Amino acid sequence: MRILFATAFALCMCAPAFAADAPDILKEWDSIRPPPAPSIQKVTIDPKRTAFFAISFNKNNCIPSVRPRCHAAIPHVKRLLDQARAHNMIIVMTHTRRMTPADFVPELKPIGSEIVFGGEEDKFHNNKLAEDLKARGVDTILMTGTSANGGLLLTATGAALRGFKVIVPIDTMPAETAYQEQSAIWQIAIEGVFTTENFSLLTRSDLVDFAP
Repeated sequence: MRILFATAFALCMCAPAFAADAPDILKEWDSIRPPPAPSIQKVTIDPKRTAFFAISFNKNNCIPSVRPRCHAAIPHVKRLLDQARAHNMIIVMTHTRRMTPADFVPELKPIGSEIVFGGEEDKFHNNKLAEDLKARGVDTILMTGTSANGGLLLTATGAALRGFKVIVPIDTMPAETAYQEQSAIWQIAIEGVFTTENFSLLTRSDLVDFAP
């Protein structure tokens, strides 16, 4: 009993020292510097094996007065969408549970038989989208969307976990703030799910070409 008491007392005496040594990210916050920016690369898309995603571009908030970063990204997304359509690629347009298809930004409205649906932040969750795309020969996702730190990051992660290659143009993934975009881009650049078993590539819309 004395041994147990002595051991417990010693642990209690040591506890404050351990607590004092514990990291406190809030105290470190202002001293933390961001890592060097990841590199981006030129990429050539194989239209027969790639699906184009546009995630949650909402006309009600993707406007200069509410989300200027989102509004600024629209021409870049539209340029890629136009090229994807010209190459008869599979187009996937998704929206949040707070949207309907009528809420899509006019420049990015779905047409024809393009895939359109709403759902969870990870657009592959609780559906057969991955299986359907693979059955059609798709192994790569050209992903655009908002928010960078929400729907896009989680859907990109979901795609990678399901075995797809993920290509993300950095000027087509707007968030509320630059910091949120930076954080999401860094996660895609270094996160194991993207960099080990699967392949991910950060690029920019003007560095994307489409094979004939």
